[in-house]
Amino acid sequence: MWVWVALGGALGAITRFFLAGWVQKKVGFAFPVGTLTVNVLGSFIIGFFITYFLEYLALPPQYRALVVVGFLGALTTFSSFSYETVSLLLEGEITKAIAYVALTNLLCFIATFGGIILGRLLSNPS
Repeated sequence: MWVWVALGGALGAITRFFLAGWVQKKVGFAFPVGTLTVNVLGSFIIGFFITYFLEYLALPPQYRALVVVGFLGALTTFSSFSYETVSLLLEGEITKAIAYVALTNLLCFIATFGGIILGRLLSNPS
């Protein structure tokens, strides 16, 4: 099982590195939008994947290890989120820190809910 986690982790880490860097470069201002993007995307994917693929299609446990534990564990970056929030606070950027925490939580919850809804819609084609 650990091989599935390792493979997913490698893919998630590479995706995080390139996607977060690309988004941050495109936005080009001092707000951690790259990290925010991967956290929201990861929240959507976990909601969708667990609802559709694991609950509806009942895929074997190694798929959970690959995608949820490995890929999403490496893709979503809450350790970076906490560090960046504390850094903003230490730099006196209290408004940015509050906005970052609020946006991350709100958007990730919405994305997870959206993934669950999509998974349910695809599970029950009417």
